[in-house]
Amino acid sequence: MPVVPSLPHPLLHPVAYVRAQFQRWWQARLPLTDIFTLTQRNVYILPTRPGFMLGITLLVLLVASINYQLNLGYLLTFLLAGCSLVAMHVCHATLRGLTLHLIATDPVFTGATAIIFINMENPRKSTRYGIGLALLGSDHWSWTDVPAQANATVHVAFKPERRGLHRVPALTAETRFPLGTFRVWTVWRPAAQVLVYPAPEPHAPALPLGEPRAGDAAAAPGPGSGDYDGIRAYRRGDPLKLVVWKKAAKADELVSRDTQQVQRRELWLEPQQTGISHTEQQLSRLCAWVLQAEQQGLDYGLRLGGLDIKPAHGESHKRRCLQALALHGT
Repeated sequence: MPVVPSLPHPLLHPVAYVRAQFQRWWQARLPLTDIFTLTQRNVYILPTRPGFMLGITLLVLLVASINYQLNLGYLLTFLLAGCSLVAMHVCHATLRGLTLHLIATDPVFTGATAIIFINMENPRKSTRYGIGLALLGSDHWSWTDVPAQANATVHVAFKPERRGLHRVPALTAETRFPLGTFRVWTVWRPAAQVLVYPAPEPHAPALPLGEPRAGDAAAAPGPGSGDYDGIRAYRRGDPLKLVVWKKAAKADELVSRDTQQVQRRELWLEPQQTGISHTEQQLSRLCAWVLQAEQQGLDYGLRLGGLDIKPAHGESHKRRCLQALALHGT
């Protein structure tokens, strides 16, 4: 679901309310696409404040030249007016013909910054200068020049506030090259979506004890063992991520997790094991457990709202579990 900004109160801010309603109506009419070619149908131009001041100055010069019959005044007035018209044409042509490509955005965790990469393709035989990209309504711009018949990549950041699948926010591109007297801009609605995982719990407890494997008599720990049976003495060459540092600090002896022994029990992660009633906090702890299990090289499964993901490990399995957590209940 896309993030929709709240509307101003119609009685407290009537002008802002009407403007926001118009922007929503206008944006809804724009097509959703990840490849956006700028043409004269979707590129807009208006004078900037310096442009309006230049227009007033030219008007004053023209009136003064007529009043005092100043030939040099006519020359200066029409020279500046001609330069302004050329600048308007150059400014509009800087964006017109440019093609924007949205590069796929990686999933992020809630509260983290999502980076949107946009590739600008310039088919023209001249460089395009001073092109900026930003989220629509934002003041954080990324500026670049696009070389002749080449590409340039810029990135724009935004921070999703909740988990789930979010559409990439509307973007705007603009330029004021060469004189800054005109602003040329466009609005782009990408079709891509960003997957936002739950934020992992910062200090999550240890992983829950796994379930005995069916038909495996050796799965249960022996009586009086006192320790989790997936621990063995450190062997030269063991990965550091398998070292149990807490036990090493207490016993002054390096011990490692024995993944073969650990996997005598099936590790299933489910909301009931978290001991929390709040759904979002449950998902946050399960997310932390998924990352822990993957870091330790364990096989783990996920039971979530009727969805069973069988125990496995690896990057694709981790992403599948995190995706299930992100989309749960949405």
